[in-house]
Amino acid sequence: MATEFTSETFNSQVVKGKGIAVVDFWAPWCGPCKMMGPVFEEMSHHYDDLTFGKVNVDELGDISGKFDVQSIPTVIFFKDGKEVHRTMGFMQKEQFMEEIDKVL
Repeated sequence: MATEFTSETFNSQVVKGKGIAVVDFWAPWCGPCKMMGPVFEEMSHHYDDLTFGKVNVDELGDISGKFDVQSIPTVIFFKDGKEVHRTMGFMQKEQFMEEIDKVL
């Protein structure tokens, strides 16, 4: 299940976390983000060994700024706290799975 990160949980689960974290940078007013939400949630159930979480760019602008998120939705893949891959824009389920598999 994807969690909604706070500054504290982002730091503990992503920046200082071990393994792979998949982070969706989004906003509630963003149409493509709304379309991406159910796909992201489904993938969080499919890949139990990965950490899935969401960052609301309106509420956590400091985090989105730190990672230079310029458009949304942006999904950033982290491994042991370091960015290893990034996608931008809406993805269908199959495309998202391909992106995840690139990181695994």
